[in-house]
Amino acid sequence: MADPLPVSPLAPAAFPALAPIEGAQFAAVAAGVRYAGRPDVMLALLAPGATVAGVFTRSATRSAPVLDCQDKLARGFGAAEHGPAAILVNAGNANAFTGRAGEGAVEAICAAVAQAADVPANRVFTASTGVIGERLPHDRITDALGQLVGSLAPDGLANAAEAIRTTDTFPKGATATVETDAGPIHISGIAKGSGMIAPDMATMLAYVFTDAAIPQELLADLLSEMVDTTFNAVTVDSDTSTSDSLMLAATGKGVSLSAEHLPAFREALHGVLLDLAQQLVRDGEGASKFVQVTVRGAADTADAKRAAMAIANSPLVKTAIAGEDPNWGRIVMAIGKSGAQADRDALSISFGDILVAEQGWVAESYTEDAGAEYMTQQDLEITVDLGIGAASFTAWTCDLTHAYISINADYRS
Repeated sequence: MADPLPVSPLAPAAFPALAPIEGAQFAAVAAGVRYAGRPDVMLALLAPGATVAGVFTRSATRSAPVLDCQDKLARGFGAAEHGPAAILVNAGNANAFTGRAGEGAVEAICAAVAQAADVPANRVFTASTGVIGERLPHDRITDALGQLVGSLAPDGLANAAEAIRTTDTFPKGATATVETDAGPIHISGIAKGSGMIAPDMATMLAYVFTDAAIPQELLADLLSEMVDTTFNAVTVDSDTSTSDSLMLAATGKGVSLSAEHLPAFREALHGVLLDLAQQLVRDGEGASKFVQVTVRGAADTADAKRAAMAIANSPLVKTAIAGEDPNWGRIVMAIGKSGAQADRDALSISFGDILVAEQGWVAESYTEDAGAEYMTQQDLEITVDLGIGAASFTAWTCDLTHAYISINADYRS
């Protein structure tokens, strides 16, 4: 295997202290699925009464674990009345494009987890991330289940975050607490992903847990509501993976979520999801710049998103940012190709608080020196006003450097 990658310069200062979630336990082991000497399989065990919801990739070549999870949730097995639940994730092998062998591997893992953890097989949800097109050595996972079950602990979520990494240079976690008159509601989550990150989910896995009691239908609605402005608003390289999975579980061991608590819970959950999504961008393969792209003044939200994502995904924009070149003409190009309604003479472009262009031409106050100086910062903001309507959308991306090529040229080595 290649040497470990240096930690991204955009990484958070430290992994957060995640609030424990009553009714959830976690464990991680080194099973040798692909990597040697590091944790690569994690198990989450959820107590009876837990509800589970998920959002997954729309790829036409979805992996066997994704298809299995989608089927189980569609059949209603995310609801509390079906008993305890488990989530098992491996890194290093995506179990995608593996045909019937991939389906057999999922069935074997689910059956083994069900037996080892005393969980109904239809309440075992799996995910795999890593190389596509190679058979998953699932026996290495099933052989490790005794160790996994034996080491389950309420404070094991940080170890689980380590175990699901592939080319990630740091583990990703986020947490929040909602204070209510009935007691606190805790939310904690982990994620992985650094490349093949694009809307409609990414080569990313994310697992978020709360101790609140939330009906499965409401849980699913909350997740669907929030994914578009969090995980579907980030991009590293415009590629959509076979394996994207975002799951939200409520153990039901704490406060029952009421209409009174819902606004605060919604805000806290959105904050956790957005934090995790932005960490994916901050760990973008080879990234040296974190970029917020906001498009406002659009005819509608769909147009605002089209323009924002066109800018965020443009290799020309991203390489200019990597070179600290304030080449705003590339932003004009991206807007023009996006398909969003735009009027050359109505739009404006800003870098941070620097007005760069307006009314179809460079702003009189703009200087190239000011733009170049701004581009030296690690965290950048690009704002475009289309000047047509009132809708807006914000996306997050990173620059595109030589390191991205090196990492992906060597991925299977």
